[in-house]
Amino acid sequence: MSKNRPKILVTNDDGITAKGIRSLIREMCKLGDVYVVAPDKPQSGKGHAITLDAILELKPLKVEDGSLVEMACSGTPADCVKLAINEVLETRPDLCVSGINHGSNSSISIVYSGTMSAAIEAGIEGIPSIGFSLCDYAKDADFTATGPYVQKIAHEVLQNGLPDGVVLNVNFPKSIEEPYRGIKICRQARANWREKFEKRISPLGKEYFWLTGEFVNLDGGQDTDEYWLDRNYISLVPIQFDLTAHHMIQKLNTWKLNE
Repeated sequence: MSKNRPKILVTNDDGITAKGIRSLIREMCKLGDVYVVAPDKPQSGKGHAITLDAILELKPLKVEDGSLVEMACSGTPADCVKLAINEVLETRPDLCVSGINHGSNSSISIVYSGTMSAAIEAGIEGIPSIGFSLCDYAKDADFTATGPYVQKIAHEVLQNGLPDGVVLNVNFPKSIEEPYRGIKICRQARANWREKFEKRISPLGKEYFWLTGEFVNLDGGQDTDEYWLDRNYISLVPIQFDLTAHHMIQKLNTWKLNE
């Protein structure tokens, strides 16, 4: 490992052998010295969960390049970042990148995303961080077109840094037949899932439920991630993990709470 190259931590939520993270690793190796700490199995939809009531294991793993430091973690994406910072790396990384996720993490999906929670966990630690996602849920999704943009965005973050408390959420359209039209800096759309639980019966005769749902974009704005993804642009949304509704503080101070 070089003393002059930036140190880059790579993680994800689809698991250390997923096609998306292998693509991300290859791009990051062009920019710096790469360290991989990622789940040993898929952890999609885990949000910012951390392991409190079970053991955590880290196991060395060689998937491709034998010179890389790669560790498979039995925990969640947030666990991976915590262990990487506290147990694997001797010094703090200059950048943390998470992904490339198999599936969209735009709009409300940020809340549920293990990919973005890993990036946010690094951001909490003061490490510039980016979450990358491709709007294609297929295990064999083609990440080739994302490469130059992943590298460009990561390079800019290494050069310019990010404000304290800010993490980047980057989503790529599926875009099978035509090239991406560029990158749009935008805001998170107001959208949600209209969920439905299907009641089913197991082969043993036991009742169980299966979550399904329909994604609904409630936002008519022309400055959102959903708007630009639909037009084959890459969306880049700066997000923050301070959840305070600052605009509400003044109004709440008018309530008669202490009388």
